[in-house]
Amino acid sequence: MSLNKVMLIGNVGLEPEVKYVEKGLAVASLRLATSEPGYTLENGTQVPERTEWHNIVLWRKQAELVERYVHKGDKLYIEGKIHTRSYDDKNGIRRYVVEIYAEAIELLTPKNNTSTGNPAPQAPF
Repeated sequence: MSLNKVMLIGNVGLEPEVKYVEKGLAVASLRLATSEPGYTLENGTQVPERTEWHNIVLWRKQAELVERYVHKGDKLYIEGKIHTRSYDDKNGIRRYVVEIYAEAIELLTPKNNTSTGNPAPQAPF
């Protein structure tokens, strides 16, 4: 048995990018920042805050939700799985990209007003 499960709560770093591929299928990508607070060791050494950046990929209805309601700075809960892919850059060097393929998303930033006048959905999708 194996398990590939990721749960993240963080803030969107840039405006999400949404594309429509074959037959109008929506795919969104965004960068999510998660941070661990800094602290002081017993000997007085300061350990600074540490921020990790995650590449999130969303498909179909979730991508459409992101396109409509998610913006830079918003807080999100993302649940999904880790996916690693590789490619060769223009110099022939093998590069690896780690992405989180979202299976569920929950908007944690309250949205009082949107362009449609309806509040953003707050249930997981």
